[in-house]
Amino acid sequence: MSGRAKLLIVGGVILVAIILLLASTYKVKEWQQAILLQFGEPRAVVNKAGLYFKTPFVQNVEYFDKRVLGYDAQSEEVILGDQKRLVVDAFVRYRIVDPLLFFQSVGSEEIAKNRLGAILNASIRQVLGQVPLVTVLSGERATLMREIRGLVNRASTGFGVDVIDVRVRRADLPEENSQAIFRRMETEREREAKEFRAQGEQESQIIRSRAERERTVLLAEAERDATIARGEGDADASKIFADAFQRDPEFYAFYRSLQAYSLALKQGDTTMVLSPDSEFFRYFNQAASEPKAPPP
Repeated sequence: MSGRAKLLIVGGVILVAIILLLASTYKVKEWQQAILLQFGEPRAVVNKAGLYFKTPFVQNVEYFDKRVLGYDAQSEEVILGDQKRLVVDAFVRYRIVDPLLFFQSVGSEEIAKNRLGAILNASIRQVLGQVPLVTVLSGERATLMREIRGLVNRASTGFGVDVIDVRVRRADLPEENSQAIFRRMETEREREAKEFRAQGEQESQIIRSRAERERTVLLAEAERDATIARGEGDADASKIFADAFQRDPEFYAFYRSLQAYSLALKQGDTTMVLSPDSEFFRYFNQAASEPKAPPP
């Protein structure tokens, strides 16, 4: 046998040995857990990271994640306890705690997500279907989430998983409901605006009426004070005239006649026809009949 043939044989043996070595070992990482299967039957569960041996071509390994996994459910329309509709967008976070049970019950993570999605949807409908919309939007929402998580956990116990959290990411009204609510809110705001305007007009009328009443009272009081002042003035004038008349009646009569002349003999279109010896011209007649004083 030539050296070249021996070299090929040695190389082939080494290659086969390497293949057998690789086929007889498997590695589990820190974030993984594995199940050793022999002809599809579980033989061992490996939870620790490291390098392990298996029978080549007879045994194979299934890997599962130790980390927290998530499933984002599709938006679903839910009928609440008060018959209102709500579009709910939720998600679930879980961890595989029993890889053997998980493998035997669901087989793979994809199937597990589908099963959990169905359980989550049913749990949301069961819990939210018993409460009104106000409760969903209030501070009791956290309590509802705990109830949903409890239902999902109990329903998924046989999957070998632990449900860590269930959350409603978004809860919206359907589009047609949103439009109806918007129109109702718009109508309510318009009603409140009209009510406020009516109240403002009423307050304006009250203020104007009060101001008008106060104005009338002030004018009446001013007129009263003016009348009193005029009366007092007339009384004082009458008293002054009476005192003057008592002191010199002749002079008072002369003064009053002068006032009458001043008023009656103003320039104008009025014509007066009187007798020359009338009492009205008494002082004129006296002045004319008195002798004139000689010049000095």
